[in-house]
Amino acid sequence: MIVSSTARLRYVSIPPRKMRLVAEMVKGLPVQKALDLLNFTPKIAAKHIANTVKSAAANALSSEGTDVLKAEDLLIKNITVDPAPSAKRIRYQSMGRVFRYKKRFCHLTVLLEGVAETEPVAARPKKKGKAARGEASTDDARAAGKSAKSKAKPKAGTDAAGKTTAGKTSKSSTKKTGAMPEAKNRKTKKDGE
Repeated sequence: MIVSSTARLRYVSIPPRKMRLVAEMVKGLPVQKALDLLNFTPKIAAKHIANTVKSAAANALSSEGTDVLKAEDLLIKNITVDPAPSAKRIRYQSMGRVFRYKKRFCHLTVLLEGVAETEPVAARPKKKGKAARGEASTDDARAAGKSAKSKAKPKAGTDAAGKTTAGKTSKSSTKKTGAMPEAKNRKTKKDGE
């Protein structure tokens, strides 16, 4: 079964012409080989394309599941770079003039395609769990675990050292007591000696 997934990156502040130079390099390559190539490409467009390819691969694996589709089976089928709305800017010139120019943006769309392994449902082996073997189910195990935890709580009595312990300590027993520090009893220079 052929699986396809897409990822889009919109309003990237790179002109479409510069983005297409990098996009043409990786079109038709396997995902891992394309990412290796993009990591060593010294253009800012390579970073944006790499992130979008990773996102498209994650979309494919998420929708189909990793037991059916492997990351190594994915290929970059198509990369489309479309122009986005341009921002108008001005550059100041001599004698009070201004020159207008366009700051161009683009939209990036990556289409991945892969072949998913499909087995007939009847041919898959059934999972053997505790319930199939006649042992306690997970709900019974959880209930047994809770009762065992409640029995393990410490109760009032004596500990290993032979000291008497209480179930809970009160705040008054943990409070530190002691005399006031000597700093308040001392005379300062302002008070006189």
